Amino acid sequence: MIDQISLQVVSAAFRSICEEMGAALIRASYSTNIKERRDCSAALFDAQGEMIAQAEHIPVHLGAMPDAVAAVLPEKPAAGDVFILNDPFRGGTHLPDITMVAPVAAGGRIIAYIANRAHHADVGGIEPGSMPAASVRLSEEGVVIPPLRLAAAGRLREDLLGSLLSGMRRPQERRGDLMAQMGACRIAGRRLRELIDRKGVDMVLAAMTAATAYSERRMRAAIAALPDGVYRAKDFLERDSADLKISVALVINGEEILIDFKGTSPQEEGNLNCPMAVTRSACYFVLRAVTDPDIPPNAGALKPVHVTAPAGSLVNARPPAAVAAGNVETSQRIADAVALAFAKVLPLPAQGQGTMNNVVLGSEEAEAVFNYYETIGGGAGGCREADGASGIHIGMTNTLNTPVEALELTFPFRIERYELRRGSGGAGKHRGGEGVIRSLRVLKPARLSLLGDRRRRGPLGAAGGASGLPGKNLVNGEEVAAKTSMTLSAGDVVTIETPGGGGYGPKRAV
Repeated sequence: MIDQISLQVVSAAFRSICEEMGAALIRASYSTNIKERRDCSAALFDAQGEMIAQAEHIPVHLGAMPDAVAAVLPEKPAAGDVFILNDPFRGGTHLPDITMVAPVAAGGRIIAYIANRAHHADVGGIEPGSMPAASVRLSEEGVVIPPLRLAAAGRLREDLLGSLLSGMRRPQERRGDLMAQMGACRIAGRRLRELIDRKGVDMVLAAMTAATAYSERRMRAAIAALPDGVYRAKDFLERDSADLKISVALVINGEEILIDFKGTSPQEEGNLNCPMAVTRSACYFVLRAVTDPDIPPNAGALKPVHVTAPAGSLVNARPPAAVAAGNVETSQRIADAVALAFAKVLPLPAQGQGTMNNVVLGSEEAEAVFNYYETIGGGAGGCREADGASGIHIGMTNTLNTPVEALELTFPFRIERYELRRGSGGAGKHRGGEGVIRSLRVLKPARLSLLGDRRRRGPLGAAGGASGLPGKNLVNGEEVAAKTSMTLSAGDVVTIETPGGGGYGPKRAV
């Protein structure tokens, strides 16, 4: 047993450990995607692999990270080990997201696991940046890493690291980012051991159990306040001339929720497929947002939630399916579909941009002189109380933009336009937020990969509000596909016009 004051103190320490782990990773990393955009996440798990605390970083990382720890447990981790993985079908999400998992021992036994995940600017594959638009098999997207012991008994396995880096572009930058992840794990482990020294192992373990039980009680109470019933919704992903359907049934029964994706399109030949970890992550994100966002986000909050999807479907793909865009685009649409179902029982905002607008640029040279990756913000949906926010990341991402100064200093690019896309938000009593226009001129030849969505269908309004404008991708002023890879010459200009958010409520009379 643990008293409530001690529980709050120790739980705050858990969260602080995660936040410091994330801060250390950001400060020590080499690539702009981690250092500037903060495309990384950190969390703490108990000895059974249940999440105890997390830093408030990237939603699509955090809800899926328990699968990474679960994939490591059968490998019999020991004190001083650090595991690495990115295989989407063995604990990962998509290949650029590399996860480190490290056990923490006290009193001769493993009592916890430290984990962090970071999006690397390149992990190999058929296109620089490892986000190809045309991949159809996982192996085309980069080096696939099952759970491997990167460090054993505190010693780095240089042979293994060298083998992994040999398949990636800019191996020295990759090495720097991986060492930053490993160093962040060491810091978090040290902080947890310091907490044990202050409070005792029994109190720390009791706090882990009590924290998850507390979150479970609060989540069950929040679900019980919703009306029982079955609520259905669907949304669509754009693929060439066709659309891929995501169908969801939300079943609320007392203190528990079932989210079922029966009726969703089968997995496709491209890379919009999702591993089940990403699908669960999107569901958990929406549930937390629409019930009680102050519930501590740990394993207890997820116990009343059950997510099912047909094997071989778009949202529960089988290997060796390509998944590069599933993590970044399909996750957004899963969240949108689940939110539409919840909107039948709760007054939710209109849809936001619903895409990450992925832009990847890289050198075609063997050593890849540069690799650039960025997602671009857009409009949030209007709600009952206010207009939607403009030019922000929403949904399953929570990154910053790359500052113009940092981008132009690091890469052979020039930003020629970066502004709000006026008029892109849907009309309504409360307007949708505006999208963004970002134009980038490349100063050296490069390969470009674009992965975006909502280029044909704008984000839906709510309660009578109008839809936001869909986005556009342009190269030298000519519109190109939402998902494409191509070669650019020096001087070419890439312009991304991101979607505006949907409006809320009928437009007021003038």
